[in-house]
Amino acid sequence: MKKKLKGIVSALALAVSVSGVMSAGVQAAEEIDWPEKEELKFGFIKLTDMAPLAIAYEKGFFEDEGLYVTLEAQANWKVLLDRVIDGQLDGAHMLAGQPLGATIGFGTEAHIITAFSMDLNGNGITVSNDIWKEMEKHIPVEDGQPVHPIKADYLKPVVESYREAGKPFNMGMVFPVSTHNYELRYWLAAGGIHPGYYAPHKGDTSGQIDAEALLSVTPPPQMPATMEAGTIYGYCVGEPWNQQAVFKGIGVPVITDYEIWKNNPEKVFGVSNVWAEKYPNTHLRVVKAMIRAAMWLDENNNANRPEAVKILSKPSYVGADEAVLANSMTGTFEYEKGDKRDVPDFNVFFRYNATYPYYSDAIWYLTQMRRWGQISESKPDSWYMDMAKKVYRPDIYAVAAKALIAEGKAKAADFPDFDSESGFKPPQSEFIDGVTYDGTKPNAYLESFGIGLKGDTVL
Repeated sequence: MKKKLKGIVSALALAVSVSGVMSAGVQAAEEIDWPEKEELKFGFIKLTDMAPLAIAYEKGFFEDEGLYVTLEAQANWKVLLDRVIDGQLDGAHMLAGQPLGATIGFGTEAHIITAFSMDLNGNGITVSNDIWKEMEKHIPVEDGQPVHPIKADYLKPVVESYREAGKPFNMGMVFPVSTHNYELRYWLAAGGIHPGYYAPHKGDTSGQIDAEALLSVTPPPQMPATMEAGTIYGYCVGEPWNQQAVFKGIGVPVITDYEIWKNNPEKVFGVSNVWAEKYPNTHLRVVKAMIRAAMWLDENNNANRPEAVKILSKPSYVGADEAVLANSMTGTFEYEKGDKRDVPDFNVFFRYNATYPYYSDAIWYLTQMRRWGQISESKPDSWYMDMAKKVYRPDIYAVAAKALIAEGKAKAADFPDFDSESGFKPPQSEFIDGVTYDGTKPNAYLESFGIGLKGDTVL
């Protein structure tokens, strides 16, 4: 009761002056009004990058907005999405591809939006000890240690040996529209290994057409055990499940997604468009609280991360050992046992405009959906832009951020220049294959790949 009274008192002081932003679903006014709905339930999967939700709750940022939130772990990504769609959850920690996949109708069809990007980076690709022993034969060594980044070129002869023996080479990822699926496919294809196509127009959603490596879905917490059982030989997943393989001695993380695509977008906070239109002020206040949580996670050069690790280790959140969580959350990453290297940006929650929902991020995911056949037919560049604007909502984010600035809880310098922001990052070239991505030219980007659908190609 005491906490709730504190939240009510805080809420009474929250008629905040901000610059008006005219857009559908956002109140065109000079203040954020009371939340239309105060009691909220948000879902998440037990991964390190759910941290902004846990911190917004534990640090009272939700209560400061007059919101009384329950956080509930979900069994898997499909259950999570379905519960957002049917209203059992008000919103959720989502794979960045989920709102896009749902809105374009790949899998469950529903209009889902995001006004908040939860983090950058945070994933890795791990292989079993047996596969690593075979890969090691092909990896350059310097000062007695493997030279990083480790490319899929070194996995290719291993995959070929399995194929020659008539054995499928199985790998795991967490969901068909997950960043992990696209990152694993990107890494494999950059090394000349075909990860397979989808053909939803033919009823084939296996993603294994023409595949040399067979990718299938495994829930994140089950990845290490599934690999240990020999069902899969490697996987792409978020933390702490790569470091868990090291601690258990069952596998070797060979590469992080930071090395595949530097500062790549990872999870988002998703709500249904119906919910956002019904509760616009509530939505704005949720975004405000989560921006503050992301700031707390990164402030003072990650000084709060040890405390965040203790919070996330609780069974109600991630439930992994503190030592496992700290391996990545505090700026290091362990590859082979004892080969711990500095990766200060492995988990980024706020810096580099991590929380801003860029259209160019959305378009990258859509290009990968097209590349691997989840989008069956070619689309003009304008279609990619239209879909990005339909799902990613930087206009809502801007209202929330300006409110925080007006309250003195954030500085304008912490955010993009909203008056000139196009929603597009400059062309990005820091990919493992050296290909440059320009979000304004999605079809030209697709043409640059040797493996993958492009142009008018239809399976």
